[in-house]
Amino acid sequence: MRILKENTIGLIIDIQEKLFPFIYENQQLAINVQKLIEGLHILQIPLLVTEQYPKGLGPTISKLSHLVQRTEPVEKNSFSCCDEQRFNDSMAKQGRRNIIICGIETHVCVEQTVLDLLENGYQPVVIENCVSSRKLEDKDIAIKRMRMEGVIITSYEAILFELCRFSGTEQFKALSKIIK
Repeated sequence: MRILKENTIGLIIDIQEKLFPFIYENQQLAINVQKLIEGLHILQIPLLVTEQYPKGLGPTISKLSHLVQRTEPVEKNSFSCCDEQRFNDSMAKQGRRNIIICGIETHVCVEQTVLDLLENGYQPVVIENCVSSRKLEDKDIAIKRMRMEGVIITSYEAILFELCRFSGTEQFKALSKIIK
C-alpha cells in the first residue's frame, strides 16, 4: 500500500522535557524527529502534537517546539491519544486516513494510540527511528506487536521519499538537504 501525502497527517506523541532525558538514545531520537518534522513541513503535511500531563512532564522539548509552534498541543491524561475528544475532533477535521507517528514511549502511549487508530479505520505508519522508550527492550516488543497487528513500520527517510514520489523536484531537493 502506497502512502500518499494528500491523505496523510503527522502525529508527534508526548516528546516532553521531563521524560525525554530518560529515553533510550534520546539525542539521536531528537535529531531524527526533527528531520521528520522538517520533511513533513516541506511536503505540506499537517501535524498534530500531544502532551501527556504537561503540568508534570513539561512541554514538548525545545529542540522540537519551535518546529511545531503553529500547532497547539492536545493535552491528555490518557495513554491513547484516541481517548481524548479534542484529539478525535482534530483527526476528523483533517479528514486524512494515513497517520505518520513519532514519539515516546513506544510501548505505552504510541502503541495504545496506534492500536486505537487501527481499530478506528486509520492507517498508522510508525516511524521506527522516531519512536523510543526508556528501555530498548520495551520499544522492540511494542514494534513487534504493532507489526503483528498490521501497522506499517518504516524509517523517516523512507516515508519522506515515498510521500515525495519524484526526484528532481524542489521538494526532493529540500528533503535531500535535510536527510544528509
